[in-house]
Amino acid sequence: MNNSGPRIVSVVLGAWLFISAFLLPYSGAQFTNTWIVGLAVVVFSLIGIASVPARFLNTLAAIWLFISVWILSGATTGTRWNSAIVAVLLFIFSLAPGEGERPIAPADRRVRA
Repeated sequence: MNNSGPRIVSVVLGAWLFISAFLLPYSGAQFTNTWIVGLAVVVFSLIGIASVPARFLNTLAAIWLFISVWILSGATTGTRWNSAIVAVLLFIFSLAPGEGERPIAPADRRVRA
C-alpha cells in the first residue's frame, strides 16, 4: 500500500464528484454522467491501490469528464467549472506515481530484459 497517496486523493475527488451531482444544480445527462463518473473514479482508485496500472482508468475517466463538460447538456456555469476542475485534478493525480512507485520511463529509456 505504499503507492496509495495519489489514489486516496483520487478517491476523495471521486466521492466529491458523486456527492456534487446531488448537491449542485446538475440535471439531465450531466447529472447522470457526474454521479456515474464519480462512482467509477472511486472504484478505479481503490483498485489502483492494489494494481498500479489500474490508475490509468482514472486518466481515461478524467479525459471523458473534461470532454463531457462541454458536450452534454444539463450543467450551469458553476457545475461546469466544478467538473472541469475535478477532471484536471483527477488527471494529474492519476498520472502521479505513488510513494515507492517508479515513474513510467519514456520508451527509449526502458531497460529491456
